[in-house]
Amino acid sequence: MQKVFDSHFHIIDPKFPLIPNRGFLPEYFPFDEYAKRAKTLNIVGGAVVSASYQGYDQSYLREALKQLGAGFVGVVQLPYETTDEEIIELAEAGVRALRFNIFNGLSLSHDQLASMAKRVYELARWHVELHVASSDLEELSPIIERLPAVSIDHLGLVEEGFPGLLRLVSQGVKVKASGFGRVDFDVKKALQRIYTENPEALLFGTDLPSTRAKRPFAAEDIELIAEALGETGTKKVLYSNAHKWYMEKN
Repeated sequence: MQKVFDSHFHIIDPKFPLIPNRGFLPEYFPFDEYAKRAKTLNIVGGAVVSASYQGYDQSYLREALKQLGAGFVGVVQLPYETTDEEIIELAEAGVRALRFNIFNGLSLSHDQLASMAKRVYELARWHVELHVASSDLEELSPIIERLPAVSIDHLGLVEEGFPGLLRLVSQGVKVKASGFGRVDFDVKKALQRIYTENPEALLFGTDLPSTRAKRPFAAEDIELIAEALGETGTKKVLYSNAHKWYMEKN
């Protein structure tokens, strides 16, 4: 069975506080539930991602990383005022990326986003993850193109602006092959177009527990990747691309 690096999932632990985002609060999805699903999918590593409803609280993330163990890293949300010392300490705890949730509301200006993205890369070699619709990329592309390392969540979510996403892919931006139940386009064709543009770009993620998705993740999503990309492409997308991105960067 093909081993999997899950580049995008959430742990929602009832021991830690949640913040309503536009009135939304998710159901809990603790470590034990994720571990059961991960075993059936042969997930051997991954990135636990901070969501809008978890705000800037890192206590849940530290606990999740301890429970997940070796092979797993964290993706954090931070306020602009975060100190260099705090960033370095989070890196030592296993954080490897900084997420900006533009799609569900971002409090930072574009200049602050760019400044913070460059700072965390220089301090800790973190890349930046953008939860953003492709339709917003025309405005953001001049900023994204100047950043040292970037990934975009959930295939860009919408068909509008997809050519702009492909252009960024050609320049080295990564795209998460996740959230298939969130998008408004043909996933198989999108995977093939992105893979053709850059075979290193796609990073598989389960998006568990698929909060707010029209359709939650299912094992058939992995089968769709295999149908779209064949054996070599599937190995790259399910494991090696994301493992290199999160675990092997200098």
